[in-house]
Amino acid sequence: MTVKIRLRRMGSKRRPFYRLVVADSRAPRDGRFIQEVGYYNPASEPVQLKLDEDVIFDWLQKGAQPSDTVRTLLSKQGLMKKYHEARFEKK
Repeated sequence: MTVKIRLRRMGSKRRPFYRLVVADSRAPRDGRFIQEVGYYNPASEPVQLKLDEDVIFDWLQKGAQPSDTVRTLLSKQGLMKKYHEARFEKK
């Protein structure tokens, strides 16, 4: 089973917001998920982004793959850099 961290679309027509969820890659976009780890609201000004960094970091260490958009959001928050440094630090 491949696990992904991806966006789940919520909200009404033309007023979307997204929840970041950990889900099986075979599940539909708005279908079943394992855990909710944050939200992203691009429609607000300024853009709202809340991440549960500890939980996301744990899922990344367990092998979860972020989608392209989620990877960009995590990079902007500095979480991908933190994960990369922890993964490849010299012992």
